[in-house]
Amino acid sequence: MILLLFRLLVAIILAFITGKMISKWKLPSILGWLIAGMILGPHALSLVNNELLNAVWYQSIMHVLECAVGLMIGTELVWRKIKKSGRSIIITTLTQSLGTFLLVSLVFGLVFYFSHIPLYLAFLFGGIALATAPAPALSIVREFKTKGPVTSTLIPMAALDDIVGCIVFFSTMAIVAGNLSAGDLPAYMIPLIVILPLVIGVVTGLLAGVVLKKERGTPLTLALLCAAILIASGVGFLCNSLLPSPVLNFMLIGMAFSATFSNMVSEKRLEQIMKGFNPILGVAMVIVILNLGAPLDFHLILGAGLFTAIYIVSRALGKYFGAFFGASITKSPKIVRNFLGFTLLPHSGVSLVFTGIAVSMLTGPAPECAKIMQGTIAAAAVINEIIAVIAAKKGFEWAGEFNKEEEKNEKDLSAN
Repeated sequence: MILLLFRLLVAIILAFITGKMISKWKLPSILGWLIAGMILGPHALSLVNNELLNAVWYQSIMHVLECAVGLMIGTELVWRKIKKSGRSIIITTLTQSLGTFLLVSLVFGLVFYFSHIPLYLAFLFGGIALATAPAPALSIVREFKTKGPVTSTLIPMAALDDIVGCIVFFSTMAIVAGNLSAGDLPAYMIPLIVILPLVIGVVTGLLAGVVLKKERGTPLTLALLCAAILIASGVGFLCNSLLPSPVLNFMLIGMAFSATFSNMVSEKRLEQIMKGFNPILGVAMVIVILNLGAPLDFHLILGAGLFTAIYIVSRALGKYFGAFFGASITKSPKIVRNFLGFTLLPHSGVSLVFTGIAVSMLTGPAPECAKIMQGTIAAAAVINEIIAVIAAKKGFEWAGEFNKEEEKNEKDLSAN
């Protein structure tokens, strides 16, 4: 275990250095962390090997860090901030997520019909495609200090998108599994997968809110917050162990946890809490993205076929035009309509989790379908993530939201 810990520490340092090098070219650091993950992962140099990736303690650490990263979203879900745009965010979330599901399902339905491949596979592709991985876009928000309508829409949308994604994917899975008689997913699991992380987050967040509300010094505040995150994660581990398979989304737990305590403390106190936590959050982001990149096999780029190209293009069109349509009908600002879709393209973390679940279900009754899905999504994850990170960065840049947080702080200081 000591050797594996040393490997992980070296990998984190190398990922951090790679991120700094990438940022010199005015690209987001996350791209460097992601590339470092692929190079150091089991498909290349194998510094982060399968033994490490499959270790229980390593996976537990990743879940805790995912919970911590969820604070980036949850702390922005303050009711007084989002009540003005709540309706438009909900509608746009539904149009871009369900629009992506329908478009990808339709496109693959036509392709599979003429290829004589079972049509149910098209709906599984659609169920995987609608999910958005929030960490990459949020990393760009953090690094480039973006602020504006696109950022304000994206952050709460990331939480809602996870919920919609889980509901649609697991509902689709249950229907397909039932038709294939492949060990039907228990009916109670579908709402539980979405509701349970929220309940865990809210309950532990209420306790954290009571403790964190009182003004305290930074070291004690930080210690209390970290303890609360560990408690929230611990409850998640316990619930995971009681379920038929460990499927809880720990980032969703972190979102609900932080959204709850953020609405219980004053704005000034919340700013103090997050200021102290930011260094830890920065390290957590590097490790989570490194872990995201490690399982990706860059060799798949060479073997990517027509299905991979169709998947990437149809998903991108679904996300962009779904967001465009939702923003248009809710009369959101023009820059939200034009550029929000670019920030929704990152995908790989969620897609690989969903793909793993779907492939395990298909392997017995439909091994050929399992092989098609695994090869297509794995190759798409590598190619899409590199393109998506750059596209997300350009989306914020074209929206004119770079370094707006810094400018605001400078104005506040000059005014004082």
